[in-house]
Amino acid sequence: MKYLTALTSILAFGNVAAFAPSGASRHASTQLYNKPAGHDVRSDGVAKEMDPEELKIQTALAEHQQNAPKLGFPTDVRTLVQYNHGFAVMSTISKLNPGFPGGSVVGFAPDELGRPIFIFSGMSSHTQDLLADPKCSLTIASKEFKGAADGRVNLMGEVTLLKQDEKEAAKAAYLAKHPGAFWVDFGDFNWFRMDEIVSVRFVGGFARAGSVTPEEYAEAKPDPVSAFGPAIASHMNDDHMSSTIAMVAHAIPGLEVSEAVITSVDSLGMYVKCTRTPRASDQPQQFKIRLPFPRKIEDRKDVKNVIVEMTRAATASAATEPAAAATED
Repeated sequence: MKYLTALTSILAFGNVAAFAPSGASRHASTQLYNKPAGHDVRSDGVAKEMDPEELKIQTALAEHQQNAPKLGFPTDVRTLVQYNHGFAVMSTISKLNPGFPGGSVVGFAPDELGRPIFIFSGMSSHTQDLLADPKCSLTIASKEFKGAADGRVNLMGEVTLLKQDEKEAAKAAYLAKHPGAFWVDFGDFNWFRMDEIVSVRFVGGFARAGSVTPEEYAEAKPDPVSAFGPAIASHMNDDHMSSTIAMVAHAIPGLEVSEAVITSVDSLGMYVKCTRTPRASDQPQQFKIRLPFPRKIEDRKDVKNVIVEMTRAATASAATEPAAAATED
């Protein structure tokens, strides 16, 4: 299994993030205009020496992120698909315009193996495309998606009509995700499913991208805590952001952020989008970090208990720092 992963560190200058790849993607990239692979970050051509304290902070951040427990790509992908809002972009091979892709926003629901289920009108262009050629792709964004730093998944495969004895189970799964879908009983609507998934590509944010095999995807289970993670994130962001800022500072000494927005919560930790102005710079930056829990979470109550523990630990640490500094002086 080959993944392209990277640690996000903070540049002391400018408003971009630096990424240190550690691994390789499953497929080689096509080179454009004879340029080397990678991100071209422009500067004024003048080499700048990084502030020693800033370098110390970046090193601490990189080490922390490298060791922070994560769900792993297969579970991340399966979780995103399971708890998405139930809509995605389907790209089909156009019947009306041969040689061009057709695009539609469609409703879907995953079955127990993560295979997307659809209910389509016979009049829809994507239905006609699939009946002519079942090959398609489905691009699914995370429920909290707001931009390039947030996760998305692309499933490629073949979408075909369901057999009669599979329709009731498909209907139950679809209505669980879309309880108001009254059209499931319309006579001119038909049930489809992406039965044969041949490719699974994942982008978890800047410099965190790669692929999992269809077998890994089918075997993975959704993270249970992620089901109610958005409610926890919303509560923390609305009422307790100062606690999140304190937890970030406690986890990575010296990393002082002005804003810390929790974007997702799972059984092993949280992803937090931070805003910070680096030393020797007046340009604020935004970047996402992994903030792990001290232990694996099993249920909603345990999440609350762990966050309270982390907040108290951060508060206690912050209170001892001035005293320690005074002693050194």
